[in-house]
Amino acid sequence: MLIEILKAFFIGLVEGITEWLPISSTGHMILVDEFLKLDVSDSFLAMFLVVIQIGAIMAVIILYFNKLNPFSRRKTPEERKGTWRLWGMVVIGCIPAAIVGLALDDWVNEHFYNAWVVACALIAYGIVFILLERRNRRLERKAIAHRGRHAAPSSQDPELSMFRIPTVDDIDVPTALKIGLFQCLAIIPGTSRSGSTIIGGMLFGCSRTAAAEFTFFLAIPIMFGWGLVKVIKFASAGLVMTSVELAVLVVGVLTSFIVSILSIKFLMSYIKRNDFTAFGVYRIIVGLIVLGYFGLKAAQII
Repeated sequence: MLIEILKAFFIGLVEGITEWLPISSTGHMILVDEFLKLDVSDSFLAMFLVVIQIGAIMAVIILYFNKLNPFSRRKTPEERKGTWRLWGMVVIGCIPAAIVGLALDDWVNEHFYNAWVVACALIAYGIVFILLERRNRRLERKAIAHRGRHAAPSSQDPELSMFRIPTVDDIDVPTALKIGLFQCLAIIPGTSRSGSTIIGGMLFGCSRTAAAEFTFFLAIPIMFGWGLVKVIKFASAGLVMTSVELAVLVVGVLTSFIVSILSIKFLMSYIKRNDFTAFGVYRIIVGLIVLGYFGLKAAQII
């Protein structure tokens, strides 16, 4: 049992890091599964790899509890109204992914869940991140130059001033829906749910901070709902977890929760001083590693 618990700890570690950084948890899980296979049933593994994300979601709820709580007595009536509005944007953003996910999940997993698709998605979206941030740097230089010529000095963050939607509270219905459509791209393994929504957010005028936070909040209903679906499928099939599987589930979820807190704090601190270019480069490197490794394996060289 100890070996399986250690494996679950490592998987939870990978999940907690890769779920929130825009580097594709699926791509990393494929590599992890290649070298670190859990001694559990296939049905449990399919459920576990989704339910483990609930730990990651709990991290978002804990870190942003006050912001997301519309019943807080510390908020003014106007602030509570703003919180309800934010939840409305989250619901709107989740609608496209919920429809597409329920309709196509099994088909996509059957046809696209393989190393080649994951590697191509990692590389393709890595390139998109790099190109998008080059565009953002050009916009930022123009905004700074314009402000220097025509505006009085301001203490506002330059990164916020160059975007139409500086904070997550400024996201409107059309933008939430467009970001939700981008979230649908994450059904392709290797895309990264956080990566696709962050790209969508920035393309439609959100600051890096607003895009990242909205990505966190979109994950709450989507991942809770998907985890519930997997548990129901597992239970409805009459399957029962062994003591080892139960221990694996608990350790994986707890590890994912703790590591997610650290990952979210790191990401929000990082993007206040940097952009997403490094993540784009990292995605390309991991994609090439996946292509190289599985290419050599297919050629029976390793």
